[in-house]
Amino acid sequence: MENIDRVFEFYNTGAEKGRLERGLGKVELYRTKEILKRYLSKVNNTIYDIGGGIGVYSSWLSEMNNEVHLLELAPSAVEYAVKNQTGRSTFIAEVCDARCISRPNESADIVLLMGPLYHLQNRDDRLKVLNEAGRVLKKGGLLFSVGISKFSSTTWALSTYGTDNNFLDDDIYINMIESELSSGIHNRPKEYPYFITQAYFHTPLGLQQEVEAAGFETIEKYALEGVIWFTPCLNEKWEDPDSRERLLNIVRLTENEPEIMGMSPHFMIVSRK
Repeated sequence: MENIDRVFEFYNTGAEKGRLERGLGKVELYRTKEILKRYLSKVNNTIYDIGGGIGVYSSWLSEMNNEVHLLELAPSAVEYAVKNQTGRSTFIAEVCDARCISRPNESADIVLLMGPLYHLQNRDDRLKVLNEAGRVLKKGGLLFSVGISKFSSTTWALSTYGTDNNFLDDDIYINMIESELSSGIHNRPKEYPYFITQAYFHTPLGLQQEVEAAGFETIEKYALEGVIWFTPCLNEKWEDPDSRERLLNIVRLTENEPEIMGMSPHFMIVSRK
């Protein structure tokens, strides 16, 4: 089975349902919205949410009076997104491969790539996605590209999340992270079926360089979860408004620091065509 088929299977069986409503997903969701809002200076944008899963961000963006198109590889995710629309958050949803976007040239004000770039292990495929984003974006349009850190599996095993497992004593896990650290290639072992499927894990600079290789101008890059994700009792602290604000303040103060950005599970490159 080709890697793209594994990605299709992973998401078509509902991997995204509820992910952003629990654990670190809550932090990822909050921070992604926070950063996007800084750049949404007007309404009535045409936004293509490419690889947008079940439409969590498409729904939110449409509520702010934008014309949103969810273009997603997995038919079941598109079906779920359509069924769960509400009167205030309607958007167009279609099955689409990010390497061949079914939209006209220069038709979007904003393109979101918050998934496709970390599920294509081949650089040429990632550049196809970026070139397609450039094709459909209007001149001066904004691109938001998200990567998963090359160091994420390693830091996960070394963090508080590793206290109740034997990741570091497992040769299978060690072989996986050795591959990620040397090449960025993530291949999920069959012994860990709950891990993210086949992927490519970037460094922040590596993702920035790929975006720029497709002709985009980098505006800024951001750590999403930042350095707070390994905080002991994070879930409890996140539910307390005062503690949450202290944690967010730490993330905001360090969100652009290149020296520690790779510690964040996800990071975002904001760029302009």
